[in-house]
Amino acid sequence: MKNHEFDSFFDYNLSLEAVRACEMAAIAAYQLVGAGDEKGADRLAVDAMRKSLNTIDMKGVVVIGEGERDEAPMLYIGEKVGTGTGKEVDIALDPLEGTTILATGGQNSLAVLAMAKKGCFLQAPDVYMDKIAIGLNFPEQIIDLDNLPQVNLKNIARAKKCDISELVVMILNRPRHAELIAKVREAGARIYLINDGDVAGVVATSMPTTGIDAYMGIGGAPEGVLAAAALCTIGGQMCGRLLFDKEEQKTRAHAMGIKDLSKQYNLSDLAKGEVIFAATGVTNGSMVGGVRMLPEGAITHSILMHSTSKTIRKIETYHGVQSSF
Repeated sequence: MKNHEFDSFFDYNLSLEAVRACEMAAIAAYQLVGAGDEKGADRLAVDAMRKSLNTIDMKGVVVIGEGERDEAPMLYIGEKVGTGTGKEVDIALDPLEGTTILATGGQNSLAVLAMAKKGCFLQAPDVYMDKIAIGLNFPEQIIDLDNLPQVNLKNIARAKKCDISELVVMILNRPRHAELIAKVREAGARIYLINDGDVAGVVATSMPTTGIDAYMGIGGAPEGVLAAAALCTIGGQMCGRLLFDKEEQKTRAHAMGIKDLSKQYNLSDLAKGEVIFAATGVTNGSMVGGVRMLPEGAITHSILMHSTSKTIRKIETYHGVQSSF
């Protein structure tokens, strides 16, 4: 019987190499869990992920990478990674999603990476993005960023055949969301506030065990594309709109081929085609467990998703002292 997943663009080895890149970044960043050093942890994760990516036989290009907003060490947009032989691969990544989470010892800090064929990810500058996402088994186009929150919630509740009061909405705990939070509560829905990590937040809408019905609010555009890559593999709906507060951001967006700066993107605009999504937990979270250090090595917990086969693999890996981390 033919295995269509491993006969596809992303073969078994390339998929596992994506996981390994996340594992190396997670183990490196774990050294600074709870140390209050966001930039230091990010630097360790970036260096480890770059080193791992450069051992993979591929012609990789980072199309969604580390941004300049936090003055972090970058795997920058346009950077070429891999050995320079093999398939042409576009890469979206965040070596340390949730730097504040890690620095304070919180949950849901991840090393995240997605791969696709050339041209399958939105090439977005490092700006903010307004987002709304829901999970599986909903009618198409029931969410819209131009709707008031109560309208979106009413549509979701109608589709689920439940009251709005039964819905749980995940929102980043930021001052900019004060009005959104008030409107969601006024509509009658419950709110689950998170301090960081909106990739995990969006993905939570498609994980039945989380109890999250929707994700709303403003976060990073790179994280938005990464979250869309994950939803592309497992199903769900998402809308996003880039937000610009500086003229140089608009200029950069135009240079990247974005003509309509106010366009509302749907899931297939953000990520499409054959996609693999990999993430390794740095700290424990709703998606995967965190790194566990042992005297003789480390244990990592990862997730690997594939859009063609619609598979979700949970991977626990033991790294002995001879491992290159």
